Amino acid sequence: MRSANLSPRQLAARVGVSGKTVERWVADAELIPHARNREDVCKALGVDDEMLWPKAAKDRIKTGGDREIIRSYPYRSSCPSTLWAGLIGNARTDVLFAGYTNYFLWIDQPAFVSTLREKLDSGCRVRFLLGDPDGEVTRNREQVEDVALTVSTRIRVTLEHLGRLGAHENLEARFSAASDATNHVSLSVFRFDDEALVTPHLARLVGHDSPLLHLRKFGDCGMFARFADHAEELWSRSAPMTSAA
Repeated sequence: MRSANLSPRQLAARVGVSGKTVERWVADAELIPHARNREDVCKALGVDDEMLWPKAAKDRIKTGGDREIIRSYPYRSSCPSTLWAGLIGNARTDVLFAGYTNYFLWIDQPAFVSTLREKLDSGCRVRFLLGDPDGEVTRNREQVEDVALTVSTRIRVTLEHLGRLGAHENLEARFSAASDATNHVSLSVFRFDDEALVTPHLARLVGHDSPLLHLRKFGDCGMFARFADHAEELWSRSAPMTSAA
């Protein structure tokens, strides 16, 4: 805190807790804050989690297949938007947005269009796999969710933003095949080179209320590869969008 020129009260304001809470963290080395608070503290102080709470870092060490699961979130909405921004910004070769609507990206990510332009101009391949807004699975899903902002509307918002982005040799957008639509609507895969965010959609819940896994590739047959292969298979059978779409 001294290096960052922050008092306990100032750090507390950055993190969104009380000054006494920060003082307890300093006084009790065995007290480990909630993961979200640790992340905010590290960001405010410019240090790694391992420096401040080595025990928490040690508890996260995994072996075998589990080590590809970097973190899990009970709700997609609880995953920090900064994580999405970091994964998008750090990707160098291949980004695949294989959510059924991909709508939330344009809302949650500031200046998303300009960020994508930078990726594309740097040579990164960027792909969007969407559900067909006029498809039967889309209509059925709308009845299941029963929300004002319908699935087809969310898809069309993405199409509108892609239209603003314009044509680019490194940008591709497709509709999933009708035969794959059920699989697509029930599982979203967002890949950024060797990392991925995966959301299995639960029953009547919309995407932000469904759980999310953050995966990082450690081998050719792990969790990351299984989900990445799933998304690539859907992509291989998908249909390129026409200008009318």
